[in-house]
Amino acid sequence: MTPDEICFTPAADLVRLVRARKISPLEVTRAFLARIERVNPSVNAYCTVAAEEALRAARAATAAVTRKAALGPLHGVPVSIKDLTITRGIRTTFGSKIYENFVPDEDALIVERLKAAGAIVLGKTNTPEFGAGGNTFNAVFGATRNPWNLALTCGGSTGGGAVALATGMGPLAQGTDHGGSLRIPAAFCGVVGLRPSPGLVPVHPSPLGWDALSVTGPMARTVGDLALMLAAISGPDARSPISYPVDTRAFVAATRRPSVKGLRVAWSEDLGITPVDAEVRRVAGAAARELARLGARVETAHPDFSAVVEVILTTRGARMVALHADKLPKWREVMQDNLVRNIEFGLGLTADQIGRAERLRTTLWQRVRAFLDRHDVIVTPTVPVPPFPVEHAYPSVIDGKPVPSYLHWVLLTYAFSVIGVPAISVPAGFTRDGLPVGLQIAGRWRDEATVLRVAAAFEQARPWAHLRPPEPPAR
Repeated sequence: MTPDEICFTPAADLVRLVRARKISPLEVTRAFLARIERVNPSVNAYCTVAAEEALRAARAATAAVTRKAALGPLHGVPVSIKDLTITRGIRTTFGSKIYENFVPDEDALIVERLKAAGAIVLGKTNTPEFGAGGNTFNAVFGATRNPWNLALTCGGSTGGGAVALATGMGPLAQGTDHGGSLRIPAAFCGVVGLRPSPGLVPVHPSPLGWDALSVTGPMARTVGDLALMLAAISGPDARSPISYPVDTRAFVAATRRPSVKGLRVAWSEDLGITPVDAEVRRVAGAAARELARLGARVETAHPDFSAVVEVILTTRGARMVALHADKLPKWREVMQDNLVRNIEFGLGLTADQIGRAERLRTTLWQRVRAFLDRHDVIVTPTVPVPPFPVEHAYPSVIDGKPVPSYLHWVLLTYAFSVIGVPAISVPAGFTRDGLPVGLQIAGRWRDEATVLRVAAAFEQARPWAHLRPPEPPAR
């Protein structure tokens, strides 16, 4: 295999090739590091490349194969880590000037699990400051660009991870998701991103151990690769009090010979809460019709998501206060504007407002739960707009209607975040301008297996992984 072929080979195939000794982890790692050196300057996906650490791990992984040691499910497969997630000995800035030179002395739990599974960490991928935003830029490293059009945003906040996947700079990517941060950039870059159920993938360290709004999870170029990674990082750990046991074998099994025949699918272009761009409606609507062609019972319907904006604004504000209010007195002037406004909004909340939002959130959950008693999944566009200019924090207009704030354009993803159900974004097709559009599939409480099954069946009917963005110009 040529180095370029290696860089676009699915992770599951790399695992098989390594085990069969047809390729070595060292050869794989060198191929990806060479591609990062060539491609990354144009797109700015990686903010820190850990070449020495990666090569050291690759040599050890190669030696393990040679001596026929027991191999993990991701043995020899490179992975990128979002710059919000701590990595021992590798700079982790959280996209913030506050932590510009911070080098942790421990790995996050998810990094521990990836390494234990045999994955090789290539480096850290770019994120907006503390992950607060749907466009990946910050004062430390600048903006990450969409590989399908370098003038446009890649989305956020796991934008660097999505771009790394799309451009062949890694087969797997770790990310986080609060309001859509694994799904939005997946949609904008033409890859696959899953927001898992809170607690499925345990989070540690975290100052908010019972936080069910922000999760960590996988991104990949194919649903099968994503399921492989999910199986390696899921399951309980006492350091994460909301984590729970799960049969991880169900994830990969769901992607093998998948079928949607007879499944009850609710399709909604807007969930009744947001305008949607006409091109996005066209592409996502065709994807819903494809599910019907595959045998699903597709119905146009959605639960009542009224009051979701109040729930989003209040829970986000309160969470930002808990995480970042202590930084304002010293660091306000160097912090991202939207982040500062979020914190200040949260500081102005009353106990009554926070309590009301939690009551509304509970009511919303019960409505959606009852709706999903009658449907297996809910399908929507992932994002109501195509990628927009990278200089803009968010789109000002959607389908001719003004956008009130930078949170109002991500309501389709955020609506499922606040109720804690699993949701995936898979590539649905292209706009007439050649930009990717994502299809979001949300499932029942802790039912990742069905979500993966539907996503894999759609991907099988509309294969995507062989499509690549234009090769970025050399810099």
